[in-house]
Amino acid sequence: MTHTIQPNNPETTPAPDATDIPAIPARTPAPASLAVPAALKRRIPKYSDLAPLMQFKKPEFSKEARLKRASSIWELRDIARRRTPQAPFDYTDGAAEEEITLGRARQAFRDIEFRPGILRNVSAIDLSTQILGKPSRLPVGIAPTGFTRMMQSEGEYAGSQAAEAAEIPYTLSTMGTASIEDVAAAAPNGRNWFQLYLWTDRDRSLELIDRAAKAGNDTLMVTVDTAVAGARLRDVRNGMTIPPALTLKTVLDASYRPAWWFNFLTHEPLTFASLSRYTGTVADLINSMFDPTLTFEDLDWLRETWKGKLVVKGIQTVEDARRVVDHGADGVVLSNHGGRQLDRAPIPFHLLPEVKQAFTADNTDAAIMLDTGIMSGADIVAALALGADFTLIGRAYLYGLMAGGRAGVDRTLQILEKDMARTMALLGVSGISELTPEHVRLLNK
Repeated sequence: MTHTIQPNNPETTPAPDATDIPAIPARTPAPASLAVPAALKRRIPKYSDLAPLMQFKKPEFSKEARLKRASSIWELRDIARRRTPQAPFDYTDGAAEEEITLGRARQAFRDIEFRPGILRNVSAIDLSTQILGKPSRLPVGIAPTGFTRMMQSEGEYAGSQAAEAAEIPYTLSTMGTASIEDVAAAAPNGRNWFQLYLWTDRDRSLELIDRAAKAGNDTLMVTVDTAVAGARLRDVRNGMTIPPALTLKTVLDASYRPAWWFNFLTHEPLTFASLSRYTGTVADLINSMFDPTLTFEDLDWLRETWKGKLVVKGIQTVEDARRVVDHGADGVVLSNHGGRQLDRAPIPFHLLPEVKQAFTADNTDAAIMLDTGIMSGADIVAALALGADFTLIGRAYLYGLMAGGRAGVDRTLQILEKDMARTMALLGVSGISELTPEHVRLLNK
């Protein structure tokens, strides 16, 4: 039998009977227990509720308040840039050529992963360490910087006194704007080191070495990465000279930073640890002083001449690290001069594990120090974990100096100390000796 199937046409399909539609139950009122809580009901606030929230404070514009508001080295840098003329600020902030090396050095510290341990007792964090046979309250010292009173009039005096108060080493540069004797007098209880550029005139170098020894410096740091001056293009563009020249541009720049110029013009003119007066560009001064003929034999001569600890700064390969130790160095500073000499130079933080491995294999106890790119206490902790015995800061200290003189340098060290203590606590370590390469992983980009 054939069955005909009718199409499902809505117009021909009969409507369902009303009795087929299920009834929708009536909505019952919510029980009293589910009513809106009293705390969520709108009301007009009372003055007694508002009073504790109104913590209006009188604006503070003092140097102390300004520095206290800075919670990172980057924020100190921002203050420094606002308060310092462009030429000296750029001399500090800039690097060679395209500044690729400086950018890579800072990025190297960002491209890591910390690997914390948990359930450790970190109620007390000890940041003290030993460097070159003596204690340091923190694993960081102040690196040698040239023309420092040009950045801010307190210059090396502020740096050495802040280091003395923090119980860390301070390094005076050959190109420093205060004499060896004056720095020693300003910080008589500090641990003062002297950084040396070997000149073409060996008698002048010998005179500086003798003065450093008589002033109580226990460590001589010879810098070896400056055969010629790097191409620091910011200085070229700014027409940077020693002392700063009062051109139309600098006068206009000074109108925005009157405090800097007032301090500069009302204090003793710039003098140097190595020469009494100089007028000219920075590059001309460097090229007239530095000796491009230096060899390892000169290091042998220096080792025989200097009776204290000898450190070589500017090491950028494993081979050179080993060779300077063979020639009598008590320590090395892995450094590319803050990126201010050869652009695209090796990054000290990347070189560090290789040098540590080489020194361990050689069974040498020479100290490994590191600078360039450090902008936080976490950077310092990472360097220590990967094998550094100690670190040095240059720009970070100068940003504080430009931001507020001696108080600004103190603030720099306070920020770094707080950073280090917090980072170590979160890593689950309570002392420097507990840091190992297992706490840091280099990320592959």
